[in-house]
Amino acid sequence: MKRIRDFFTAMAMAFSMFCAIPCPFHAWRDELRGTSTLFLPVVGAFIGAIWMAAAYVMEALAAPVLICAAVMCAYPILITGGIHMDGFLDVTDAVKSWRDVDEKRRILKDPHVGSFAVINCALYIMAEFALFASKKDGANMLSLLFIPTASRAAAAFAVTVLRPMAHSEYAGAHKQGVKRSHVIVTVVEIIACICGAFLCGVDCGAAASATVAGYTAASFCAFRSLDGMSGDVSGYALVIGELCGVAVYALM
Repeated sequence: MKRIRDFFTAMAMAFSMFCAIPCPFHAWRDELRGTSTLFLPVVGAFIGAIWMAAAYVMEALAAPVLICAAVMCAYPILITGGIHMDGFLDVTDAVKSWRDVDEKRRILKDPHVGSFAVINCALYIMAEFALFASKKDGANMLSLLFIPTASRAAAAFAVTVLRPMAHSEYAGAHKQGVKRSHVIVTVVEIIACICGAFLCGVDCGAAASATVAGYTAASFCAFRSLDGMSGDVSGYALVIGELCGVAVYALM
């Protein structure tokens, strides 16, 4: 009975942290923080299902292309409460400062928004909007289900295995020790997501693969620059990974 309760508590924690839609089951236990990370792909699948449904609705209503692009572009930011975009902005300011590690980390935690963050945010939104506006007819909308799932599966693996910064919210879980079973589960989640995507079509699988590749490359660069993993770094990589997935979805 305790394991079932822990299961739902950990899942509720993941939804509460990473989805703006209120979770009906409110619970929090610090000792389950590491376990809650394993439910990130579940949160991603939920977000992706709504994203895909929105695309089908837009197509059924024959909505203007620019309206569709605006809705599809805004949705990932709104559904997460902007938490991942916030990480993207913070990390961009820190990394683009080209200072030493200590100064980069100080900038990372600075609540003020710098010029690099504003410029890169504008470029990101323009790029994603352009991709959705130029989407090819017959694009596999199932890709929109797997892109958020794949990005969060990659995030679950990264925050589980990479050494966190001292101030990171994941530091506590690492101090308690990362369980080998958690690492195995995150790897299985990535493989299952990509395999499931390919079963839905080569283009769908390519979009999921591009998302994981984009996340991996971005998280590696940010991790090396800041000498540690954090929620901001994960959000930064997730945003870039999903842009890579959207690019494949729209253009392949």
